[in-house]
Amino acid sequence: MKTLAVRLYGKNDLRLEEFELAPLKDNEIRVKNVTDSICMSSYKAANQGTDHVRVPDDIAENPIIIGHEICGEIVEVGKDWEGQYHVGDKFVVQPAHNKGGSLEAPGYSYTQYGGDATYGNMPAEIMEMDCLLPYDGEAFFMGSLTEPVSTVIGGFNSLYHHTEKGSYDHVMGMKEDGNLALIASVGPMGLSAIAYVFAMAREGKKAKRVLVTDINQERLDRAESIYTPASAKELGFELKYMNTSGDDAVARMMAFTDDEGYDDIVVFAPVPVLIQQAQSMLRYDGCINFFSGPSDTSFSVPINMYDVHYNNHHLVGNSGGNNEDLREATRLISEGKLDAAPMVTHILGLDDVAYVTNNVPDIPGGKKLVYPHCKIELTAIEDFAEKGKEDSRFADLAEIMERSNQIWNAEAEKYVLENFAR
Repeated sequence: MKTLAVRLYGKNDLRLEEFELAPLKDNEIRVKNVTDSICMSSYKAANQGTDHVRVPDDIAENPIIIGHEICGEIVEVGKDWEGQYHVGDKFVVQPAHNKGGSLEAPGYSYTQYGGDATYGNMPAEIMEMDCLLPYDGEAFFMGSLTEPVSTVIGGFNSLYHHTEKGSYDHVMGMKEDGNLALIASVGPMGLSAIAYVFAMAREGKKAKRVLVTDINQERLDRAESIYTPASAKELGFELKYMNTSGDDAVARMMAFTDDEGYDDIVVFAPVPVLIQQAQSMLRYDGCINFFSGPSDTSFSVPINMYDVHYNNHHLVGNSGGNNEDLREATRLISEGKLDAAPMVTHILGLDDVAYVTNNVPDIPGGKKLVYPHCKIELTAIEDFAEKGKEDSRFADLAEIMERSNQIWNAEAEKYVLENFAR
């Protein structure tokens, strides 16, 4: 079977190519990718090439397929997996299988499988480590969003506090009835974090106060219009959005807590001053999750070790989530408790994936959603109506989006799959 895929040959050397997949082995599964969303981590892999810890050294001769936020359907099952997986089943993927401590992962390491391809052969270790998970949701794109949401869940699960002063026992997760700050948090992953805060509250776990910050007022306004303070109040917590431009940012952020400080802070941008500000606002036994991994291997920030010693400050980080995080993301999305759809701001087909991946930091908006089997150029949802003046399909999409408050949805996806097929 032939596949059309975006492959990485070296630093920023991405190519859209058609090639013949290898014959399916007994311990593999062949899949059709219906959606993939582009991640900042893919930009880092493309930008670093073989310097990236997950990318093999021989990609110039054996290019890998990029893309790891995947949802699709099984089309063929190798003999070893018959009865356990079935043709036609929908799936999502936990890319970080960690078999034997390996850093290999779809989207970074494999020549026969990645999300930005029409078809692929799922390697045996994905099934062996139970990382090919069933997905029952209506919309494929929501399945793709389970992976980024799972990394946010992993970030919250990485937070920890002591049970009491002087104790060595830890309680994992966000401190309930505490103060939480989400810093630089109205990009796609930040929106996912806000959505997860709402989802936790719906299940009875909530902070007392939640602060969301950024320096882009337009993005703050959009986030506030979707995840509203009024809705938060109904769920039992106080939510505030704040533009932290200006020299008085820390004072204003502290004022929101009545100068108590924060129990948990999640930082969504690799900016040194943000990390330093975060630590300066921690309460005793407070915890920072440095969520946004930097590309620079020498990235360093001065830390107040006095506060680490005497005020019991904690600093953690996580790269991705685990299987349980992905299952939790899938459950919350499938049950309608977590609304990740606002993360999506653009759609595209495979033809523009290389350009978008190489330029993720410079393209405004949130998640760029790929439909590998569709011929569609990168288009922002807000541009559908204008584009519809020349292409009636975009006019139809604009009408669909008007009914959904410009939020990507199952009806829009169905229309794209039916009307933009390659």
